[in-house]
Amino acid sequence: MASLRSLNRFRALVLLFSLLSDLSVGVLSLGIGINYGQIANNLPSPSRVAVLLRSLNISRVKLYDADPNVLSAFSNSNVDFVIGLGNENLQAMTDPGQAQTWIQQHVQPYLSQTKITCITVGNEVLTGNDTQMKSHLLPAMQTVNNALNNLGLSREVYVTTAHSTGILGNSFPPSSGSFRQDLAEYIQPILSFHSQTNSPFLINAYPFFAYKGSPDQVSLEYVLFQPNPGIRDPVTNLNYDNMLYAQIDAVYSAMKALGHTDVQVKISETGWPSKGDPDEVGATAENAALYNGNLLQRIEQNEGTPANPSIPIDVYVFALFNEDLKPGPASERNYGLLYPDGSPVYRIGLQLLEQQQGYLPHIDYSSSGQQNTVYSSFSLLLIALAFLI
Repeated sequence: MASLRSLNRFRALVLLFSLLSDLSVGVLSLGIGINYGQIANNLPSPSRVAVLLRSLNISRVKLYDADPNVLSAFSNSNVDFVIGLGNENLQAMTDPGQAQTWIQQHVQPYLSQTKITCITVGNEVLTGNDTQMKSHLLPAMQTVNNALNNLGLSREVYVTTAHSTGILGNSFPPSSGSFRQDLAEYIQPILSFHSQTNSPFLINAYPFFAYKGSPDQVSLEYVLFQPNPGIRDPVTNLNYDNMLYAQIDAVYSAMKALGHTDVQVKISETGWPSKGDPDEVGATAENAALYNGNLLQRIEQNEGTPANPSIPIDVYVFALFNEDLKPGPASERNYGLLYPDGSPVYRIGLQLLEQQQGYLPHIDYSSSGQQNTVYSSFSLLLIALAFLI
């Protein structure tokens, strides 16, 4: 039985390599990334993950640290990496010597073989309660960026930080979006930094939280990208058929209110949990499949938001795996597309066709149910991991 399963895994991988080599469409170079978190004790090795992501041409991965095992495993790949400096490092990174040493130890040794394009300095710092940490955020970003300059790496690697949507004081209508007044003193100079360095403003956006908090007031169809009448912005008369796009445009409006129209907004995290505690309304595998599947379709279509239709949304999905050691409610441990053993938590418009020669993926994104021969990189990822790991 074990040898048969190993044979099926091998066949699946060989078939996927063959399939991918025959694809002539560019769907596997989508403007989408995946968050690869590792707060777990049961995940597959980075080398196994690297083989699969390389075979599927998944081109963007975001880490929350600078794990040398992961960076080494992805050497000589085509993957762009975002690596992270944790909040606990902010004060140290305000020191030029320590910032340069960190880059020399955690970035420079890997750059010749692993493509590191971004360093996030801190995560959701401004919505925390640590005033001292907030004051260290921008100096740490500036010092890390200066260290990259000194080492001749600033053209290869840019610096930014990720915020939660909690930095918004008003988010609807999107045209009236504004930042919290108590955070303006921090955000204004951060926006100037982004403008000067041509780096993006990152937002972690989770429509799930809005639905969980007010399921009687927030339409499930609206947050899941399902057909719905949408909500019209009374100022611009633009119609929003999903919450994520409204959140993105609210951030653009908030930046404009502070005098900046020259900084791009990117989504550093978004996703939907497949399971939650009893009081976490909407945390189901069905809803997670709809959210991520519908989002993937929007990205394949190179959609922009209503207020910025010419700028395709730029998204990192959260997350690759369920992480069993994450603290907090049950939903925090159930955002993964995959279980640690590589099997899919749910299908994203996916059916398995078992044939004599192995398993082949069939994706159906059409409303009529006709076969669509465009293969989603994430759908293929689910198949490959299900049989390889």
